[in-house]
Amino acid sequence: MKIPDPKSVPRIDVSCEELEALLEQAKQEPLREEGYHQLKAAIRTLGYVTELLEKKEATLASLRELLCPASTEKTDRVLKQAGVETGGGQETASKKPRRAAPGHGRNAAAAYRGAEKIPVPHASLKPGDVCPHGCGGKVYPQREPGVLVRIKGQPPLAAAVYELEKLRCNLCGDVYTAAAPPEAGDKKYDETAVSMMAVLRYGTGVPWNRTEGLEAHFGIPLPAATQCEILAAHAVPLQPALGELKRQAAQSEVVHNDDTSMRVLSLERDTDISPERTGVFTSGLVWILQKLRIALYFTGCKHAGENLAEVLKLRSPELPPIIQMCDALSRNVPKIVETLVANCNAHGRRNFVKVIANFPEPCQFVLETFREIYRYDAVTRKQGMSAEQRLAFHREHSKPVMDQLHAWLDAQFDEGW
Repeated sequence: MKIPDPKSVPRIDVSCEELEALLEQAKQEPLREEGYHQLKAAIRTLGYVTELLEKKEATLASLRELLCPASTEKTDRVLKQAGVETGGGQETASKKPRRAAPGHGRNAAAAYRGAEKIPVPHASLKPGDVCPHGCGGKVYPQREPGVLVRIKGQPPLAAAVYELEKLRCNLCGDVYTAAAPPEAGDKKYDETAVSMMAVLRYGTGVPWNRTEGLEAHFGIPLPAATQCEILAAHAVPLQPALGELKRQAAQSEVVHNDDTSMRVLSLERDTDISPERTGVFTSGLVWILQKLRIALYFTGCKHAGENLAEVLKLRSPELPPIIQMCDALSRNVPKIVETLVANCNAHGRRNFVKVIANFPEPCQFVLETFREIYRYDAVTRKQGMSAEQRLAFHREHSKPVMDQLHAWLDAQFDEGW
């Protein structure tokens, strides 16, 4: 039996004393609902940890991070937990009241872009009529109408059953069936239904079985196998759209890429990949083209850097090398295409967070240096700077700080750390 990943289920905190009490309770009477879920979570966690240890996929540090995750990696909180004293001025500055984040509060009518717009004329007046108040003026339409937002519930996929009348001759026995109306179409699953299945599965990550259960509640039978077969059949006509997405993505200014392991039922191996390579990965590539973002996913034996290289073959030769944002793992970088690699500071910073208890003073210096850089970056975002303005600002303010950190790190290596 496959043990579920504890990260895929809600976290339940339960002490050893509580588990012992649950075992005693189970001897006397059936467990209550809450106790059942606590014991189930403990068993799942034990099974998952055992599986990691058997496969030698976990270190003591990674297990500690898995079972006792940090609530935050804010510099002030990390230093405080490590018992490192920080300057009062910086701590006070970090606790200044903030404005409410954008996106909170009620949505305006203009935010409902997918809503049907229904014009409603005035019941008793039309443009040019005399004002009902008797002032002698005439009424004219305003640029902005009054708006009312009304939201109704509906299933993601709805069905219509056309009952075609049948007439039978009582003499010859011929049966005459009414013709289907034009709006019935000639497909059981039209393009809108296929699009909704794709959005639910791949756009929002709803599993096949969950969609099947949801539609069943609305009286629309939609087996998981049927959904999979429909999307597999309709994926072929969409290949030109995928090709165009790749072409446009290759012209981007910035790309983010990374890998995650993936299990699949069956896979056609790439002919240019060594048969000794047994791992299967899903590479996520997010491209930033002006203000647009294009997300491409590749599942197979190739690493993120190899998939990135395949797309960049479509890049216009007149364009400069693309800025590639990734962690420092070597397989994220393409070998046959030049990119301007910008490694992720957050990944490097996190390693100092993990060891701050053992090396408090050096880690404090690194974390406070990164905090200064992040504050400069927050300024650029708050002021809405363009890419060129952000670059100039960081060269003026952030580069001296990073140069200082670079020199300090070199000194640590020279001293034998």
